[in-house]
Amino acid sequence: MDIGTKLKELRVLKGLTQEELADRAELSKGFISQLERDLTSPSIATLMDILQCLGTSIGEFFYESPEEQIVFGKGDYFEKYDGELKNEVRWIIPNAQKNMMEPILLTLEAEGQTYPDNPHEGEEFGYVMQGSVSIHIGNKTYKAKKGESFYFISDKKHYLSSKAGATLIWVSSPPSF
Repeated sequence: MDIGTKLKELRVLKGLTQEELADRAELSKGFISQLERDLTSPSIATLMDILQCLGTSIGEFFYESPEEQIVFGKGDYFEKYDGELKNEVRWIIPNAQKNMMEPILLTLEAEGQTYPDNPHEGEEFGYVMQGSVSIHIGNKTYKAKKGESFYFISDKKHYLSSKAGATLIWVSSPPSF
């Protein structure tokens, strides 16, 4: 960790100049400047005084939150097969229920379908990667084939089906799968 860089970020965030921080911590402006450029190291007592002037504790200063995972692979997926409806759902972003949207990789076998979803708040998007699907929304049915996408508001009962089988990315916002 670059203590100096982090101290400077905190100082700037608090809207203080080096001179103002030096006055509050009873240090010289030159010492603060050297600290921020990592040319010198403070004693624990001096660091605690500076952090108090910046409105934080030593624990908060050194706490580093775990890095958020951005890329996911097959080992991260959760899969569920439904033999009755002839579909396989792969949740391709773990714990996506806590996010604003939830993408799944859906495979429909021949004569497969998804479980009919009741109306709910939100919207849904899909992209057909292979095969073709029928999108059933209320009492209407729409068709989409490989390379095509679909989008709808989820305010009517809806489900997907496929006569010959299909693979697609399906995204719900907010999460509902």
